[in-house]
Amino acid sequence: MKINHSSHEANRTEMEASMFHVIPRSEQKQSPNRTILFEGGRYGAPISLFLMDAEPGQGPALHVHPYPETWIVHSGEAEFTVGEQTIKGEAGDIIVVDPETPHRFVNTGTTRLEMTCIHASDHVIQTWL
Repeated sequence: MKINHSSHEANRTEMEASMFHVIPRSEQKQSPNRTILFEGGRYGAPISLFLMDAEPGQGPALHVHPYPETWIVHSGEAEFTVGEQTIKGEAGDIIVVDPETPHRFVNTGTTRLEMTCIHASDHVIQTWL
């Protein structure tokens, strides 16, 4: 079985015809705080996502998207602001935010917050408020 990796230019035509793509960790877009961004458009996937890895006190500023966003909390705890509401989330929780709803979150725990933020778009569209 042959596995296609995204950075091998020689395999580009073969990769485009492939039924799957493997994006090695070394090729994933990682921010200085260890959060990884995946945008699916390049691979024919209709979603994008952030694999969040946030220190206590960290989190994005208030923003909106023109599509829904789904958060899956893997470990830690956070305070989520969604519209006018503030809710707590912890490991195992799944939270879905409607399109165009202002939202943010912050790690309120004493350990790292690990969560997946799924965007219903092949690229991230984000307006900071």
